[in-house]
Amino acid sequence: MCPTPLPLDAYRAAVALDEASVPDAGHDPDARAADLVREALALLADDPEAAKAGLRPGAADGIDDTAARRLLRAVLTVREPGPLSTEATRVLDALLAGERLARDTTDAASLPTVRDTLPHTAYRAADRTVLWQGDITALGADAVVNAANSALLGCFAPMHPCIDNALHAVAGPRLRADCHTIMSLQGHPEPTGTAKITRGHHLPARYVLHTVGPIVDGPVLPEHEEALAASYRSCLDLAADVNDIRSAAFCGISTGVFGYPKAPAARIALNTVAEWLDRHPGRFDRVIFNVYADDDRAAYLQALIEGTQPR
Repeated sequence: MCPTPLPLDAYRAAVALDEASVPDAGHDPDARAADLVREALALLADDPEAAKAGLRPGAADGIDDTAARRLLRAVLTVREPGPLSTEATRVLDALLAGERLARDTTDAASLPTVRDTLPHTAYRAADRTVLWQGDITALGADAVVNAANSALLGCFAPMHPCIDNALHAVAGPRLRADCHTIMSLQGHPEPTGTAKITRGHHLPARYVLHTVGPIVDGPVLPEHEEALAASYRSCLDLAADVNDIRSAAFCGISTGVFGYPKAPAARIALNTVAEWLDRHPGRFDRVIFNVYADDDRAAYLQALIEGTQPR
C-alpha cells in the first residue's frame, strides 16, 4: 500500500512558505566572493556535519579560488541536513546573494510562447506554454520543478550533473533544511508521482516544486506512463494552491538518471499540462518546458510538430 503523502497544510508553516525570502540580505557589494568562500570553509571546518563529510581546517590552503569554490560546493553537497552556526549562515547567505546578483537571469514573462515560435503547431496549449532551452537555475519563473529522489533531500554526489544537484547548489543549504523539515514531518520517503513545495531561497525562482518521477530500467510500462503524468499533475495542483505562483517551469522529469526515454516523456509532459490547463483556465499565465541539451529540445520539437500523440 502506498504511504499517504503529507499535505501542504501540514508543513506550510513549518517551512515558512508564505514568508517573503530576503535572498540579498547580508550581501556586501564590497566583499570579494573568493574571500567569502574561504571564510565559509574556515567556519564549516568547525561544523560537525561538515567534519563528517571530510572537511578539515586549512583545507583551502594552497588551492586557487576556483578550486576553493568547488570545494565549498562539494562540502555543502555531502553535508547532512542540520543547523549551521549563525556566522556560517551569514557568510553563506552573503556569498550566495552576491552570486545571484552577478548571474544573468532570464525573465520567464519575456519568453515567447510555443505559438510564437511554432505558429502552425496543433498543440492546443501553444498559447499558454513555452519551450525554452537554458539553465533552469537562472530562470526567473515563480516556481521551478526539481526532479528529486524519494529522500527529497537533494543529491549528495559532489558535482553530479543532475538537476537536483544544480538547484540545491544555487539555492543554498536552506533548501535542504526545508526539505529535511518536510520529510521529518512526513516520516517516510516521498511516493512516486507526488510533489512538495519549498521556497527557492537564492534561486531567482521564489518556489521549488520537488517531485519524484518513475525510474525506468527497461521497457516503458503503463505504470511508468501514469506515474510520470501524475508528477506533472501533482506539481500543477500544488502550485495552484499558492496564490502568487503565476508561472511554473518544468525540467524533464525522469529523463536523466531515472532513465525515462526522452521522446515519450516529452509527449506525456505536453499532453498532461495541456489537459490540466484546459481544466483550470486562467490559473497560470504560462507553463514553461525547460530543456537543457539539444536532444531534449529535439524531443519536444518533434512532439509539437506532430501536435503530440496519445500516450
